[in-house]
Amino acid sequence: MTKRENFEALKAIEAVSANADLVAFIDHELELLNRKSSKSGKPTARQAENAELAKVVEEVLADGVAVTVTELIAKDERFDGLTNQRMSALLNSMVKAEKVVKTTEKKVSRFTLA
Repeated sequence: MTKRENFEALKAIEAVSANADLVAFIDHELELLNRKSSKSGKPTARQAENAELAKVVEEVLADGVAVTVTELIAKDERFDGLTNQRMSALLNSMVKAEKVVKTTEKKVSRFTLA
């Protein structure tokens, strides 16, 4: 059962429905669940920024040369200000999406376009 179904089942119980405080509490919780489920599927600002960065990564990796994260950041001025950790996270998400291939030799990861 879902949380919503549990609250509705509780509300249907005669002893609970007779208690105004409990009914108010359950109605409030159901309202919170409605608000939570009605959020738009619009991407956050960070997600939109990462999508743009992913396009830039694809452009930079189009030459077919395998590069490390540090080399990739140095290749394009649009990556200025990005940390290695953030670029690594972006590249790993692109690996999961099968847009980029990751190869590791002697603990050094290199990335190429899939």
